[in-house]
Amino acid sequence: MIKTDVVIVGAGPCGLFQVFELGLLGLKAEIVDTLRQPGGQCTELYPDKPIYDIPAVPICTGQELTELLLKQIEPFRPGMHLGEEVAVVRKKDQQHFHVETRNGKAFEAKAIVIAGGVGSFQPRPIRLPDADIYTGKTLHYRVRNPQQFAGKRLAILGGGDSALDWVVELAGIAEHITLVHRRDEYRAAQATVDKMRALSAEGKVDVFEKAKAIALAGSGDVVSGITIQATDSDAVDVPVDHVLVFFGLAPKLGPIAEWGLDINRKTINVDTEKFETSEAGIYAVGDINYYPGKKKLILCGFHEAALAAFAIKARIEPGKKVHVQYTTTSPIMHERLGVEG
Repeated sequence: MIKTDVVIVGAGPCGLFQVFELGLLGLKAEIVDTLRQPGGQCTELYPDKPIYDIPAVPICTGQELTELLLKQIEPFRPGMHLGEEVAVVRKKDQQHFHVETRNGKAFEAKAIVIAGGVGSFQPRPIRLPDADIYTGKTLHYRVRNPQQFAGKRLAILGGGDSALDWVVELAGIAEHITLVHRRDEYRAAQATVDKMRALSAEGKVDVFEKAKAIALAGSGDVVSGITIQATDSDAVDVPVDHVLVFFGLAPKLGPIAEWGLDINRKTINVDTEKFETSEAGIYAVGDINYYPGKKKLILCGFHEAALAAFAIKARIEPGKKVHVQYTTTSPIMHERLGVEG
């Protein structure tokens, strides 16, 4: 049994920043995440995608943001329990919760913060015969190492930001790219669509619109071709070395849906004072929560984490006023951060 002040469910940017805000107030946290690395969607799906709206950081990738947050929380030494899914949450008494993962790891906490992003999520798979054979080898749902596609022929399926971002990014290193989209309108940023169109005009990208992949060809776990069917023409066989599929995510709350909280579709209702759920002592920050005016932005999640931390401090130490102290001048903050005044 691991005893702590707070269990944070989710190791994405908001979950990591929650550790920092709690640490400034002298509270210890343990983080649990189903993914095997911290960073949530930022590192699992978009590690190389640039982010421009983090205050005072003009540009950073999802991976870089995660690394900066991990560096920031080092003084507080949180427990990091990755590859673990929280399965059980129940009240032990009025002041404590019992939290347990599917693997049997147990925690006793005075509060819980759910920072699970969109919950448990998986990329939407392509539904073609033999797709599973190629998955992880020459059929991919995310890009971990762009250089593995250098000099290769690629088929990229999808019409959102991820698909077109990688068309633009990989056009400079791949031998050739074939983009397949079921519509002729895109869900990506217009600037990225314009870049894709320019690459198509230069002959670096073949674009099939109002089309879909209907078959894969290959040997063993190596793809050698893809069959594309457009609505207004015959099927075409295109030789490829890799297939990249970006059909979006299928978000699921998973076990969170069974914790007795007030659920709003696939999000959790919270107040805007404490970001507390319908269950006293359980809070939710980031994309997984909902309140009137909610915006799914990382910087909004950071704000929510700060207010939730103050609310948790007040819950754990009832009757004791929680003073706002500034990291610039507070000796207590300096001591907790391990810096000299």
